[in-house]
Amino acid sequence: MVAALPEALLGRDLEELPGAGNVVALTFDAGANSAALASILSSLSADQVKATFFVTGSWAQANRGSLDRILAEGHRLGNHSMSHPGFTQLTDAQITEEIRGAEAAVFAAGGDPRPFFRFPFGERDSRVIATVNRLGYVAVRWSVDTLGWKGTSGGVTRETVLRRVVDGLRPGAIVLMHIGSNPEDGTTLDADALPGMIKEIKTAGYGLVTLDQLLVG
Repeated sequence: MVAALPEALLGRDLEELPGAGNVVALTFDAGANSAALASILSSLSADQVKATFFVTGSWAQANRGSLDRILAEGHRLGNHSMSHPGFTQLTDAQITEEIRGAEAAVFAAGGDPRPFFRFPFGERDSRVIATVNRLGYVAVRWSVDTLGWKGTSGGVTRETVLRRVVDGLRPGAIVLMHIGSNPEDGTTLDADALPGMIKEIKTAGYGLVTLDQLLVG
């Protein structure tokens, strides 16, 4: 059984860790390719940082070895749906199927994505947030999107990724990154920027935490 969710976390798509103090949560979405995962995990390990990975069920099924490594290295998982559809276009029954399907895929690998959920494409409204809450999940958005997923073909660079994070630092910030490469140019800007990002965050006086910090208190 998963403990009841704190009332303060319901009815919202959280953009920060409420009352968390000088900490930042690094989060990574995993739903396409895994081109940057090895580099990301190596950087996190080198700096003894734990992160939260939002995985789709389809990705979990197709990348069991990668999921095993994420778990073995002590990182936290979150639910990112089974097949990454836009949730505002789904019925409540379809939402339930998407969430429970992803759950089952992660459970099969020995992991547990509960109680964190991130909406595909960030698309949400009050109905889908309430449905996710009823299924036992806290909806987690972000306060900083690095835009690394756009790649150099989208006008983004390692330096702009880093600058977006540094400029967006605040207590309880949640940073959104991706483990895949850009499909057009093959760049992995989030992974490239990660070592410098961790250094800048720590230099600014922030600790790095998983989303379990949401449940503290």
